[in-house]
Amino acid sequence: MSGSAGIQQGSPAIGAAGSAPAAPGAGGTEGSGATVGSARIAVKKAQLRSSPRPKKLEKLGVYSSCKAEGACKCNSWKSQNPPPTPPRTDQQPNTVNLQDPCRSCSHTLGDHVTHLENVSEEEMNRLLGIALDVEYLNTCVHKEEDADTKQVYFSLFKLLRKCILQMGKPVVEAQESPPFEKPSIEQGVNNFVQYKFSHLPSKERQTIVELAKMFLNQINYWQLETPSQRRRRAPADDAAGYKVNYTRWLCYCNVPQFCDSLPRYETTQIFGRTLLRSVFTVMRKQLLEQARQEKDKLPPEKRTLILTHFPKFLSMLEEEVYSHSSPIWSEDFLAGSSGGPIPIHTGKTHLTFSQLKRKPSEPLPHEETKKLRIVGDIPMELINEVMATITDPASMLGPETSLLSAHSARDEAARLEERRGVIEFHVIGNSLNQKPNKRILMWLVGLQNVFSHQLPRMPKEYITRLVFDPKHKTLSLIKDGRVIGGICFRMFPSQSFTEIVFCAVTSNEQVKGYGTHLMNHLKEYHIKHDILNFLTYADEYAIGYFKKQGFSKDIKVPKAKYLGYIKDYEGATLMGCELNPSIPYTEFSVIIKKQKEIIKKLIERKQAQIRKVYPGLSCFKEGVRQIPIESIPGIRETGWKPVGKGKELKDPDQLYSTLKTILQHVKSHQNAWPFMEPVKKTEAPGYYQVIRFPMDLKTMSERLKSRYYTTRKLFMADMQRIFTNCREYNPPESEYYKCANLLEKFFYTKIKEAGLIEK
Repeated sequence: MSGSAGIQQGSPAIGAAGSAPAAPGAGGTEGSGATVGSARIAVKKAQLRSSPRPKKLEKLGVYSSCKAEGACKCNSWKSQNPPPTPPRTDQQPNTVNLQDPCRSCSHTLGDHVTHLENVSEEEMNRLLGIALDVEYLNTCVHKEEDADTKQVYFSLFKLLRKCILQMGKPVVEAQESPPFEKPSIEQGVNNFVQYKFSHLPSKERQTIVELAKMFLNQINYWQLETPSQRRRRAPADDAAGYKVNYTRWLCYCNVPQFCDSLPRYETTQIFGRTLLRSVFTVMRKQLLEQARQEKDKLPPEKRTLILTHFPKFLSMLEEEVYSHSSPIWSEDFLAGSSGGPIPIHTGKTHLTFSQLKRKPSEPLPHEETKKLRIVGDIPMELINEVMATITDPASMLGPETSLLSAHSARDEAARLEERRGVIEFHVIGNSLNQKPNKRILMWLVGLQNVFSHQLPRMPKEYITRLVFDPKHKTLSLIKDGRVIGGICFRMFPSQSFTEIVFCAVTSNEQVKGYGTHLMNHLKEYHIKHDILNFLTYADEYAIGYFKKQGFSKDIKVPKAKYLGYIKDYEGATLMGCELNPSIPYTEFSVIIKKQKEIIKKLIERKQAQIRKVYPGLSCFKEGVRQIPIESIPGIRETGWKPVGKGKELKDPDQLYSTLKTILQHVKSHQNAWPFMEPVKKTEAPGYYQVIRFPMDLKTMSERLKSRYYTTRKLFMADMQRIFTNCREYNPPESEYYKCANLLEKFFYTKIKEAGLIEK
């Protein structure tokens, strides 16, 4: 290319996997041409490094200073500055030998390499790589027309020439060394994902992480416009600041991709917000335009993700890039965030739209609520410690599991096949508005065949009509390019439920967990579309299957919601299923398996502690009648703790008097009115079906008079039962529930005042 070759703005190479930026001085801005140029340089270096040692010396002699006796000041066979029309560099190795006289002095070329006689092959090859980079930069200097770029190439050319003369390592001289700004672009985008999307479930968050990786790779392979081009496009911008960053980018990121003797850095790791602001607007526009151009090449399931999700991601990021108060650019961002960082590493892979894995198209809008700490909860530190001990792949279900145990979940085999790409799941349907897709039509025909064979009592015409009805969709199970099962359904968003019409897997593929995995995918699909209820009419052969999938005959949807909408079948049973949006259904059995394994390990740890044999007690031989339970060796190690430890009154009269006083205080409290007498069946129908052990203050008074309470624990247990029963039967917002809480608090205050439990 004439002009600023390879430095023009706008070479995103979105559609080509692994494409590199245009080489300095190389023609064209297409990534494929740059890749060829870079590969040609690498091949040339490999050939030269495999050459005989005399050939290597001839090559290095051209760039080395004369070592002949006397005061020869010749720095190299070539002059320090490149000639106006240099000879072709690929011919030079064939036109010189060690006996030729130097162009700059009368000594032979062999006198220039005497210092290399005892140099190792490794060092020789390193110097040869620098020599080829010098020749490449020499070509770039002569082809480049942009003055700023040409100056950088020439500076690097002189630096590498000097390294060969002094046998040193190239160090780019600059006022600063990388990184030039903190946080870096990569860290800023990492912070952005944490700041905006950390509350999302793992699948939706992973979608954002993949998009962020792709965006960062686009920056790493982006060709910056020259300072002169930028001045013409945006004369009001900070020209001096951009020129500094452009020079740094050439020296540390762009040129080292081809001249590998120079240290190379990723653009996103050494530059920060300043550079990102200078390229973001133009880059965003060209990325989205490229995406629109490639939309016909993308599979249907990826098209929505790229054309809908990626633009939203860029728009949200743009606000943070140009905002003056965005927290993601603070170096202390992660220290103040509630969650841990989400690692995004770009690596060497140049992600493209077509390489992006299919993820859910829209993140769920809800935020996860923080769980309240419950008494008896196991500390997370202990859970993490136990998790680290579970190393047996056979014990844990996950991607690494190859052999299934006898206790594996029903859908584990199907889940593993999906991870390996053996099976796929697609929600498809017929359309009267769009041009029919041949593959989708073939799948619909395959579904019609599966349903017809597996549901022989259902008319084929009826099956065909519903499968091809645009109002119905089908979650299809694809294996080896053919349909082997599916679930046909119709969504009623206005009524908040979906009707499942047909559900079947071809007979020779059954008993592999496909049916369960199909239903789990359907549940997750509906959670993303905010529909949390399934209804279906199941025949006598399907009731067992639907029960295993969480369906029951207890319908949660009000009859007015589905009456007149759902299709009615004679001889079938109406069943329903209510979905929980916080459950990842396709991974649910894995989670349960892991939880069971954690509990198993915790039990093993506790058993290991209590298996210790302690010496027997000898105090009773010495006349001791009784000892405190907690003094028995090993009792505390089992986790036993004295409940409500306090003073136990041994005098029955004193105990009676104390408990009577406490009970009178409780009965006199303003919130005691709901608990004065037993609950009447007429006032609370079904109360005694829910509450098996009722208790009230009148009954406690009668028990106290009959001297039933021989210990404080019996008295406290009955009083606690009053509060527990109330909370179990009544909703939290009820007045009774609130009275129970207030009276309970008052009761324990009086118990502490009496010294029956520790304060």
